[in-house]
Amino acid sequence: MPALRRAVITGAPGAGKSTLLAALAARGCEIVEEAARAILREPGGMELRETDPDGFAAAMLSADMQAFNAAAQGCVTVYDRGFPDIVGFLRLEGRIIPGALDRTCRELRYDGPVFRAVPWREIYHPDEERIQDWNQAVASDRAVCRAWRDHGYELVDLPFADVATRVGFVEKRLDDG
Repeated sequence: MPALRRAVITGAPGAGKSTLLAALAARGCEIVEEAARAILREPGGMELRETDPDGFAAAMLSADMQAFNAAAQGCVTVYDRGFPDIVGFLRLEGRIIPGALDRTCRELRYDGPVFRAVPWREIYHPDEERIQDWNQAVASDRAVCRAWRDHGYELVDLPFADVATRVGFVEKRLDDG
């Protein structure tokens, strides 16, 4: 049986991650939804993010750990963000990184690749859960990229291209191992 393989799409808010993941899912790829968005849609989720960033981060970590541990052996799973994204969020909020989160980032490793959706102004737009303005989105990208690199990952930038081209780009790299 092939080894477990966990890939990630990270990067700027509003840079096409969710659209790409939906297209990958439509082609039969196993995907995991972004924990933050799921939490924000729950009752009290937006308030948790705004009033208790540490609690919001803890909720994301719990959801991400469940998803990480649920991945099927022999299957490639693509995650919408991962543990280092939580580090980036906390850094942006000026919060201390809990030791448990740092250990998780160092011990529970994604196999890669880790794709980065680069800030893309032409497609960026806020929504009910994406509350950052453009400058905040760019700052978020910098923070999460730094967090991934600080934890030993190399990022693969996605091309500025239509969804079909991005899907082909991701599938090729997943096939190449």
